[in-house]
Amino acid sequence: MANQSCTVAACPVNDAVTRLNEALGSGRIVHPRSRRIAEEILELLNDVAWGRAGKDHIPAIQDLAAELVDLDHSPASVEVGRSIQEDLSRHREVFISHVETHNCATGACVKLAPAPCQMACPAGIDVPTYVTLIGMGKDAEAIEVIRRDNPFPWVCGLICTRPCEYMCVRGRIDTPISIKFLKAFAAERAMSDGNYVNPSKEPDKGKKICVVGAGPGGMSCAYYLALKGYAVTVIEALPSAGGMIFVGIPRYRLPREVIDRETAMLEELGVEFRFNTRLGRDVTFPDLREEGFDAFFIAVGAHAAYKLNIPGETDYQVTDAIDLLRRVALGDRRKPGRRVVVIGGGNVAIDAARTCLRLGCEEVTIAYRRTRNEMPADIEEVEQAEEEGVIFSFLTVPIEVEGKNDKPTGLRCLRAKLVAREGSSRMSPVPVEGSDFVMSADVVIGAIGQRVEQSCLADLTDMHWTRRSTIDVNMVSMETSIPGVFAAGDAVTGPATVIEAIGGGKRAALAIDRYLSGIPQPKMPPVPVRRARVEHLEVPATTKMILKRPEMPLLNLDRRRTTFQQVELGYPENAVREEARRCLRCDICRRCGECVEVCRDKMKVNALQMGYFDFDHPVETDFRVTQDRCILCGACANNCPNNAMQMKDVNGERVLSLCGTVLNRKKILHCEECGAVLGTRKYIEYIRRRIGPVGKVLDKRLLCDVCLRKNTATANVEILSSSKEV
Repeated sequence: MANQSCTVAACPVNDAVTRLNEALGSGRIVHPRSRRIAEEILELLNDVAWGRAGKDHIPAIQDLAAELVDLDHSPASVEVGRSIQEDLSRHREVFISHVETHNCATGACVKLAPAPCQMACPAGIDVPTYVTLIGMGKDAEAIEVIRRDNPFPWVCGLICTRPCEYMCVRGRIDTPISIKFLKAFAAERAMSDGNYVNPSKEPDKGKKICVVGAGPGGMSCAYYLALKGYAVTVIEALPSAGGMIFVGIPRYRLPREVIDRETAMLEELGVEFRFNTRLGRDVTFPDLREEGFDAFFIAVGAHAAYKLNIPGETDYQVTDAIDLLRRVALGDRRKPGRRVVVIGGGNVAIDAARTCLRLGCEEVTIAYRRTRNEMPADIEEVEQAEEEGVIFSFLTVPIEVEGKNDKPTGLRCLRAKLVAREGSSRMSPVPVEGSDFVMSADVVIGAIGQRVEQSCLADLTDMHWTRRSTIDVNMVSMETSIPGVFAAGDAVTGPATVIEAIGGGKRAALAIDRYLSGIPQPKMPPVPVRRARVEHLEVPATTKMILKRPEMPLLNLDRRRTTFQQVELGYPENAVREEARRCLRCDICRRCGECVEVCRDKMKVNALQMGYFDFDHPVETDFRVTQDRCILCGACANNCPNNAMQMKDVNGERVLSLCGTVLNRKKILHCEECGAVLGTRKYIEYIRRRIGPVGKVLDKRLLCDVCLRKNTATANVEILSSSKEV
């Protein structure tokens, strides 16, 4: 039933199934016709809850509920009918989402609950499906799955902050699947093989849309709108596409060719780019309206830097990290100075420091006011920076820039200690009096955050802004306060990640399509869509346990310090295929624990050591234990609500697997007289211990119950005849 293992957040579909089950089970609906209608409604609701429903299911449920009310056979039947009607009225989008996306965001409908990795992805990419396809060697098919939710798999495969990996259940056993780098491999392979292709476009809708900003959010919106048949024009202040990923992420992390190749895929769809065109300077909003655009999408990013607000900052030419990275990306490779201090602890600070090393700076130090553990920067980026020679000064609070002749000579700082603040879970740095010291520097770079530059949007006088000076939007539809104008990306969220901007751009594209089609906007955020349910990769339990996440090969250290060549060289193909086999397929196994419970508590075998099932408090997991203890009775498979645990007879063997991981396989024994299947030897021995002589050996033969009774009866007759003769 759909309400099995549903102790998580409430789902209207699941609640409706539960209530209807209770009404039918209690006997309150007595009249035969009313009961038959209620049972039909329950069957249709179960289809919705289990992903079997089609477009006719919801209208059919609505009609049957109305019929149940009109019959008025009893107060109970009328109450049930009206309850279903109210569910469909109040939560129609949830029901439709179950039908169209085959997902239940709450996880209550266990068959449809997305995997944790997919739920963690801001773009909702179907991670288990594409990882499995990569494991099968189907790289182009994997890219096709990814691009249904993210048009830039190669870019994200190199620079994504990978929230999916933080939620990867495999990390509760050893280490997360290397989801990010598998994506990069598949994208590069598909592009190299000429199999990286665009989906088919819908017919031309005859409407024009202007996208302001060619960053990941703007280009994602343009991509999905182009696929829907709209004419899309993108205006961009920079001379090339990419926005912050072009000018804010150094080439050693993201080669420009990668951006160019994936941007070219948009141009193939007919997206027009106007570079070196800044809104508010080269073109105004009224100008764009006069061109006849039917809707607008704003994704101008957050390219302005926050000031340090310390003495000497404006007197001695303090540089901001974003400006430095932009100049270098546009071709300015001049050394900024000999000794550099970068203030900040995020990825931008790390990028600025590593860029300065490559420009020839002799000493580069990052000053951060907290400890290494509190740094928001990616841990791999921090480690690589250390390897390259970047110096880290933790618990360091800048208080003044010192200088001479308009140039910095040093940064005066205070040592800090971390203390707990009431109402905050994060420790706060507090300066230690009398601990001031000076760090020598002829270049000081600030990297403490970015903000939205509002001047380019001055024409939009009706635009509402938040207290954080970001564009105020409806976060479901991405609509601004101006009709027909939508926004997403850093301009809405503040400085965030590439994948968040992509997710926002995709949501905005769907909302713009609704707006231009006259369809009401949704009231709930879109649910991640499971794009397929591909077959498992078969992996022996031992292999599943001993496979380890591969180390990323890196460019040699000398070249890293002196060039902007890509640092991470990528996995070899065999490592990619093996890494994909580590996936636990959490899109199928919901980790409800029913298999463990029935094996341990009902069968008293306790053959499943699945410590990772407890997501928040995992203990040891070892798939190999099952082979030693399992009797292959099939109780776990029979009680699995999602068909994740399976037991099959293959080539004379009984095989137990969990999402493709082969937990046990043993030879099947047969009756030596009629050939009936008896099971495995361990199973037969278990049955003998529990309930008596099933499959008893008679005259050293293994017989089934029927043959055993027949042979026993014959033997008894022979014994009786012999005794009479005597």
